[in-house]
Amino acid sequence: MISLHRAGAVVAASLFLAAPQVAVAQEQAGEGRVKQYCENIADAAADARFLLQKETLEKMEKEIDSRIKVLETKRAEYEDWLKRRNDFLAKADEAVVSIYSRMRPDAAALQLANMDEEIAAAILTKLNPRSSSSILNEMEPARAAQLTNVITDAPRRGQNGAKS
Repeated sequence: MISLHRAGAVVAASLFLAAPQVAVAQEQAGEGRVKQYCENIADAAADARFLLQKETLEKMEKEIDSRIKVLETKRAEYEDWLKRRNDFLAKADEAVVSIYSRMRPDAAALQLANMDEEIAAAILTKLNPRSSSSILNEMEPARAAQLTNVITDAPRRGQNGAKS
């Protein structure tokens, strides 16, 4: 019986001594499984990352496209305003401007007071400042103010519609 006890003790001692080795082996096997799992899902994770990046880029592209549309709209508005402004200034033909520049201020004021306000304002803008101020000085204040408003408000008139 003593030998059975001894044999049991030897087995128990060897198991006790082997337990850390078994734990290390199990830990290494676990690490191997973790590594294998990570390798298996790496492609799926990369695909998910690429899909997220693709969605983000598409979202940014849509935002840029909408901003470009806004800028194109603003550019078209500016070109339209510039065309209206050039048309406005073209109404005052150089020959007509030359005639009004040689007139006496009181006579020119009477003529311009009875003229379409845009044409009168265009003529006043083409005249030199001294002549324009003399003519406006000879006009009744309400009409002079109206023409001055047309001159200073010309860029905004096209956007808000014609004012009366």
